[in-house]
Amino acid sequence: MDTLNLKLPDYYVNRELSQLEFNMRVLQQARDETVPLLERLKFLCISSTNLDEFFEIRVSGLKQRLAISSAPIGPESMSPAEVLRILADRTNQLVSEQYRVLNDELIPQLAGAGIRFIRRDEWSDEQRRWLENYFHTEVVSVLSPTTLDPTRPIPRILNKSLNFIVSLHGQDAFGRQRHRAIVHAPRSLPRVIQLPANLPGTGGADFVFLSSIIHTFADKLFAGLTIDGCFQFRVTRNSDFYLDHEEVDDLIRALEGELFESRYGAAVRLETAHNCPDELAEYLLEHFKLGREDLYQVDGPVNLERLLAVYDLIDAPQLKYPPFTPGIPKVLIKTSHIFDTIAQGDILLHHPYQSFTPVMDFLYRAAVDPDVLAIKQTLYRTSPDSPLVDSLVQAAKAGKEVMVVIELRARFDEAANIELANRLQEAGAHVVYGVAGYKTHCKMVLVVRREGGRLRRYIHLGTGNYHPKTTRVYSDYGLLTANEQLGEDVHEVFMQITSLTKTSNLNLLYQSPFTLRDKLIELIRREASHAAAGRKARIVAKVNALVEPSVIRALYKASMEGVSIDLVVRGICCLRPGIPEISENIRVRSIVGRFLEHPRCYYFRNDGAEEVFCSSADWMDRNLYRRIEIMFPILDGKLKQRLIRDLKINLEDNTQAWEMRADGTYRRCQPQAGDAAVSAQTVLLRELSESS
Repeated sequence: MDTLNLKLPDYYVNRELSQLEFNMRVLQQARDETVPLLERLKFLCISSTNLDEFFEIRVSGLKQRLAISSAPIGPESMSPAEVLRILADRTNQLVSEQYRVLNDELIPQLAGAGIRFIRRDEWSDEQRRWLENYFHTEVVSVLSPTTLDPTRPIPRILNKSLNFIVSLHGQDAFGRQRHRAIVHAPRSLPRVIQLPANLPGTGGADFVFLSSIIHTFADKLFAGLTIDGCFQFRVTRNSDFYLDHEEVDDLIRALEGELFESRYGAAVRLETAHNCPDELAEYLLEHFKLGREDLYQVDGPVNLERLLAVYDLIDAPQLKYPPFTPGIPKVLIKTSHIFDTIAQGDILLHHPYQSFTPVMDFLYRAAVDPDVLAIKQTLYRTSPDSPLVDSLVQAAKAGKEVMVVIELRARFDEAANIELANRLQEAGAHVVYGVAGYKTHCKMVLVVRREGGRLRRYIHLGTGNYHPKTTRVYSDYGLLTANEQLGEDVHEVFMQITSLTKTSNLNLLYQSPFTLRDKLIELIRREASHAAAGRKARIVAKVNALVEPSVIRALYKASMEGVSIDLVVRGICCLRPGIPEISENIRVRSIVGRFLEHPRCYYFRNDGAEEVFCSSADWMDRNLYRRIEIMFPILDGKLKQRLIRDLKINLEDNTQAWEMRADGTYRRCQPQAGDAAVSAQTVLLRELSESS
């Protein structure tokens, strides 16, 4: 083992290519006949949203690196140019498959279910008259058609906005020849319009794309000119930004400026209608400083994500997942005093199968309880109308000490978090914007309560965000506990975030960027030592992503010693399983289903003295080195066994699981002859929802 070089590039998968593989798995859900039809449409939309973010962040980052240097940037030693070349080919395949699924599978099947997307050449006379009236009354007033010439270049195009390039000819009002124009569709306009059911030949669920309406009546925008063609297009821009924390005096003002500028960042992708002439496509590419490899010509709306509106407009329960009622642990159903209940024993919640209500109730009770003196919480993402924020505001107004660590740089939630910070400060809460250079990603609530002449700490620790809406669709764990050592540790971490001083040695928590990564390596090495001594050794870990090279190498070494390792990695996985003599004992699977798999939890057999941890951290460089994260143990024996069983169910899934091959591709699992079909999410939903 000591002579093997585990840093060889062949032992690693490129992270961007692995991320694209995950999005292909999401897209395959749109093809799955066992998934309700409107849910399949939603999966198609999710794959489009994922791809947008992929271009905005990952592709833009590669292009920036290429401009600086062509040197390899990851352990797989692929240069930015090489990665971009492969990505161009694979993303084109992915986009082609997206629109094939839309046009050849979903649209016909939706039509069969009475939900129609009516093309321009299929409009009846009555529908055309209604749509023309809609164009004049609802659309024209908010459009600003702009003809182009050397003194009137293409106006600034907003990131991911719907636009049209128009080919035309004739003289304008000033007697000058015109050849091109741009029409921008404001985001206030719906991208799909539902036709009235009382129109002849129209059903109750007939829709027309906004792009079809503008395309059809574009000639009404250019009186006196002749329209030769009108073609939709969309530009995706670099939406990542960099702040020099040494130079920034006011983080909020700096972020507000960057948020505005990011709407007009460097272009990284151009999407056009599939029939857009080459001459117009080349004109746009030249304007946006893009190459031909950055062009994606699509047969359908340039933003599939907007089709998600149809899901909400259609009341068809038979075409959606059946509703469910999240369960509540029986111990909480029977109590009227949540603090007494937590004091009697730890409570483990598994969302969305179990309700997020106990967490909201925990904060509400803390806000109104006269014995509660202080509340501290981290907020990375939450909803604008979150009841948790209402409770924090209520507590602050009641005179309690309320301290909230808000991560202003939570990607794509920056503006919402700035507004949230202002609201809390106006209520009298103490707001801290985390630590410069380190995103605060840990999920913690600390409540300090006076009981019998002494102070007692109650805490909530989680693997996911304090976002009531996403807890209905994201799978995550949360722990409510009054454990004194954990309470002391959480207090120390909050003190460090606010004072920026070193923590004393923590009792049970492990924290990034200080001790978490080293503890993970220690735990993995311990299993390797057990295996080397001839003892049974086992690791099961569930994360969203596995990227960090030193963790991967530790897993390889453990595998070589004989440790049995199962990894449930939803998205990016840079480790290659099944390499002879290296990772033969490692299996990697990804579960893609109704709920977004989001927990981070780790199991170590430890020669029978089993240990289970939950964490806010994935096994990525950013989580282990550039974020404030925590890993916490599950100490209660029954809760530990319950979480171990949850992991076991994940490994038994043979319907929604995908197994990773050594080349980085995935194969969907299927029940073998005689085996029962197992869906981990279905099992957990049946066991934990309704009542617990």
